[in-house]
Amino acid sequence: MLIAEIFHSLQGEGELAGVPSVFVRASGCNLRCAWCDTPYASWNPEGVQQTVDEIIAKVAGWPAAHVVLTGGEPMIAPGIRDLAQELRLLGRHVTIETAATVEPEGIACDLASLSPKLLNSAPDGAAHAAWRRRHEALRWQPAVVRAWMEAYAFQLKFVVSRPEDVEEIEGMLAQLPRDLPRHKVLLMPEGTAVEALRARAQWIGEICKQRGFRYAPRLQVGLYGNRRGT
Repeated sequence: MLIAEIFHSLQGEGELAGVPSVFVRASGCNLRCAWCDTPYASWNPEGVQQTVDEIIAKVAGWPAAHVVLTGGEPMIAPGIRDLAQELRLLGRHVTIETAATVEPEGIACDLASLSPKLLNSAPDGAAHAAWRRRHEALRWQPAVVRAWMEAYAFQLKFVVSRPEDVEEIEGMLAQLPRDLPRHKVLLMPEGTAVEALRARAQWIGEICKQRGFRYAPRLQVGLYGNRRGT
């Protein structure tokens, strides 16, 4: 499979923020988010073809007990199911970071980090008309999200850029099980610079307090800046 990077760092987002983890970033995506922070794995996929055995050998070279399969969209990568199973056999905790547009179908997974995309993610219609149509058709698949939620421990992570995004999120949640705990819904500010994240942090934090959601910082940006391999 085409792999953009494999690296050892701290998980920067979600419930496991701060946990040492090995990240395996598959290159290729079925969406095209306007604010994508990993364009080298989506808009312009790059990387090296690696076998499952080669990936496992690299992962095993680090002491981290947690492995994160990410992208792009890892669920469209050929061999991803074999890789997840081999990681499980290696005794690793497997997090899959996905936009939840592809059915899990029993993939080995300990934490499903589900990140459905909001309207704010749509690419420019004039410059990328075909991708905008495809993106809008795929970005929200409630039946697929429910399939992940029913099969695995999960977190729902939404990238928020404007206050009106919250009402859109509420509408999406209304299509999911009514007993969904509010603290399983994570709101993460959009941005790739500390200043941009801080500018949104205050009002997103207040929304979390009012509605019972969980605020999700981007720890890696604060620690390392917006650069690859972190």
